[in-house]
Amino acid sequence: MNEAVRAAMKSKLIEGETGPWEVVIGMEVHAQVTSNAKLFSGASTEFGGEPNSHVSLVDAAMPGMLPVINRFCVEQAVRTGLGLKAKINLRSVFDRKNYFYPDLPQGYQISQYQHPVVGEGVVLVDMPDGETIRVGIERIHLEQDAGKSLHDRHPTRSYVDLNRSGVALMEIVSKPDLRSAEEARGYITKLRAILRYLGTCDGNMEQGSLRADVNVSVRRPGEPFGTRCEIKNVNSIRFIAQAIDYEARRQIGIIEDGGTIEQETRLFDPKTGQTRSMRSKEEAHDYRYFPDPDLLPLELDAAWVDAIAASLPELPDDKKARFIAEFGLTPYDAGVLVAERETADFFEQVAAGRDPKAAANWVINDLLGALNKAGRSIGDSPVSADQLGAIIDLISEKVISGKIAKDLFEIVWSEGGDPRAIVEARGMRQVTDTGAIERAVDEVIAAHPDKVEQARAKPSMAGWFVGQVMKATAGKANPQAVNELVRAKLGIE
Repeated sequence: MNEAVRAAMKSKLIEGETGPWEVVIGMEVHAQVTSNAKLFSGASTEFGGEPNSHVSLVDAAMPGMLPVINRFCVEQAVRTGLGLKAKINLRSVFDRKNYFYPDLPQGYQISQYQHPVVGEGVVLVDMPDGETIRVGIERIHLEQDAGKSLHDRHPTRSYVDLNRSGVALMEIVSKPDLRSAEEARGYITKLRAILRYLGTCDGNMEQGSLRADVNVSVRRPGEPFGTRCEIKNVNSIRFIAQAIDYEARRQIGIIEDGGTIEQETRLFDPKTGQTRSMRSKEEAHDYRYFPDPDLLPLELDAAWVDAIAASLPELPDDKKARFIAEFGLTPYDAGVLVAERETADFFEQVAAGRDPKAAANWVINDLLGALNKAGRSIGDSPVSADQLGAIIDLISEKVISGKIAKDLFEIVWSEGGDPRAIVEARGMRQVTDTGAIERAVDEVIAAHPDKVEQARAKPSMAGWFVGQVMKATAGKANPQAVNELVRAKLGIE
């Protein structure tokens, strides 16, 4: 093991009162399948309907109602598995998972247990320090979601909304390969990006279509895994990181005080930043799994799976590698651009026929910076790819300077319009007439004789004169011409 690897491992350890501890994290991500209909009925999956307005007789578990598998949901699960480089099981089985849930009308959940539709896969996560970690995927199985209990509609009663009951979920189970809250944050971010690229889940955590059960345990470095606690239904990347940090330190404190960790299910409270006990953790035998007698085993055709594989889009890792090779971008810039499919597509439109590094700089620093500040997504950008491309063209054609371009961007952002027309209408062209620039340089030099001697003794002072000339010309002078004339007039090589 080299020193870099040792240092990386050490940086992830948590220092307790009695020495360092390692946190071990596994995640069960519940991703709502992007589909117009539910997993076993034709009821709508649209978000935000009136309570119990998207419920079929199957969802309500009326007597004699039988489930019928939604082929498209199966296709979406297979597409997800292929996108995660996972094994597709051509034969899988639906099981009944028995437990009482007030918003689960059947009294059981139709899920998959020993024979899931997708087997082992992998997600590669690029960390900010340059390290790439491999997170193994244990399995992906299809299951139906439960409904939702509403406790704020009446002082003494709870209501049940079954709109979500029966909606298709993919449970994506990772191996316990994560070793810090930051790694968990990176993993869920990357997984969500892949799902969005594939179009199999919209990833809207605020609407509950992507949520995670987070398994946390601690151990001394190199020792066997400790007892894990599961933090249920965390629906924010920020909350996932906070929950892991709190839970790891809670467990360390208990062990160091001579106590033991009880395997249990816990909830995270965003208001306090703490986890609290919910119930003792069930084991598989507690659910009394058995094959659902109303559903035949799911048998897939290999040619059908191959056709889905051939239809996959270019995914983030491949797109990032192409951006680096084709456009000469840094790994960091390429990573930022491919994080969301819409951003990558926007960049490619801007970069078409232009300097890709300039395009990346404008998209990342100016556009994404402005969007983040305004709380908007790139799909809601006031500046289109064509408009941003036109601004870059005006710079490369030396019609405007970089400083003018910043002002032009602000105008287009707030008012819209054709950048070229705006430049002409508002007289924003940069001054390229060397005679006019020379006169401005002469005036600045004449007004500051003391600075002239300083600049000749210290050539870096030339930048001060360039700034004064740019100020005098309202930023319209060509900066390169100004720099050359200033240095020539001052006799600086």
